[in-house]
Amino acid sequence: MEKIDLFTLISLIVAVVVILKLRSVLGRRTGDEEARLERYRAERRQQGAAPSPADNVVAMPRRDRDDDAVAGQGQEVALADAEERIKEYPGLDANVRRGLLDIVKIDPAFDPETFIRGARQAYEMIVTAFAEGNRKLLKNLLSREVYEGFMRAIADRETRGEQIDQSFVGINKADIVESEVKGGIANITIRFVSQLISVTRDKAGAIIHGDPQRIKEVTDIWTFRRDISTAKARANPNWELVATQSPT
Repeated sequence: MEKIDLFTLISLIVAVVVILKLRSVLGRRTGDEEARLERYRAERRQQGAAPSPADNVVAMPRRDRDDDAVAGQGQEVALADAEERIKEYPGLDANVRRGLLDIVKIDPAFDPETFIRGARQAYEMIVTAFAEGNRKLLKNLLSREVYEGFMRAIADRETRGEQIDQSFVGINKADIVESEVKGGIANITIRFVSQLISVTRDKAGAIIHGDPQRIKEVTDIWTFRRDISTAKARANPNWELVATQSPT
């Protein structure tokens, strides 16, 4: 065997020491790795980059709000409130109350107090429009059958040359006497007790009926109708007059 000279031996020792040092450094954590990884993740989030598998990010499935469930809960609350309004509304007999409850089961937005208020306004408008012969206004408030009946009465009056002078004093009472739902159509009948000053004059202006100094009490029983069968139909809040009658 050849002898190893001193220079070669020293070189081997230095190489071994360097290798050991490199292994000890490469195989040991310095504590900066997590900080660097977090800085890298933050930079990617700021850049809007989608996370990669190396980012150690797991996208958990999100449970979005169930809109149908929320809407259903809202409808249940609205229905409960509507039913409570019907049960607490005064002056209703059992049959009328039952019919109104059937209406709110389909249309929870229905409110008897609001309906009565609107019906009173409609009554005054219709009675006044009839006396004035205002066909345009009546057409918007009446069903076709009732409108045709009113038009015949107005035409007959005009043919005779008669004119009605009327002052609407007010409504004393407006009570719901019937209510029902059939085939998605709501019907509510109201008994109105009103006060009018009404005079009918002939062509010459002479009074042939009524007294201009006397307030007359008038009772009318009117039935209003509204389609509530679909959401689209319920979006229209208007009721129309479909029947009129005098008390028996």
